[in-house]
Amino acid sequence: MSLLEINKRYSDLAEGTCCLSCGGAINHSKPQPGEVCVDLGSGRGTDVLRLAEDVGENGFVYGIDVSDGMIEKANRNKEKLNVRNVEFVKSDLENINLPSKTADLIISNCTINHASDKDAVWREIYRILKPGGRFVISDIYSLKPVPEEYRNDPVAVAECWAGAVTKREYLQTIEDTGLALISIVEESQPYAKGKIEVASFTILGIRPRTKCSCS
Repeated sequence: MSLLEINKRYSDLAEGTCCLSCGGAINHSKPQPGEVCVDLGSGRGTDVLRLAEDVGENGFVYGIDVSDGMIEKANRNKEKLNVRNVEFVKSDLENINLPSKTADLIISNCTINHASDKDAVWREIYRILKPGGRFVISDIYSLKPVPEEYRNDPVAVAECWAGAVTKREYLQTIEDTGLALISIVEESQPYAKGKIEVASFTILGIRPRTKCSCS
């Protein structure tokens, strides 16, 4: 699915009541006062505004989303609540429009599975995390490779599993970036989708303060 198609699909959903999340990354994120946080796939901005309250006036939160409609809705919510320590940024996840070493904390709910180049997304997560910074990501994985017939299926895309990869592939991609101390803090039982089964999980990890120089 192209960025233009994704933009239109989620812009159309911005004013609806559909829940677009597959997990509760924010519930495990433990934001601290003064931290800089980033929400990838921030949608209507609900989690961003929660994080903004937790980090306080000395902290800051960026919401990243590719959809014009979602950005507009999130900004309306921000203005309605008079929140000032927040910025919503339109950007795809493969090339996040933020400087390197920006974030103490990155969260995301059911977003990375949509990306066509997941390796690039995780390299970007590594890049924008500060050394010692952490991520909390909720997403969906498939127990078997997703059949090609579902990759652009509107229902499968809306249900956030069309772009899923296997658990092994998902975790290997994270490890390959250099992120460390990776752990799974919650995981659902598999459930049927189309001709396969999928499951959701929430993963924690950090960007190490120094790169390992061992051979």
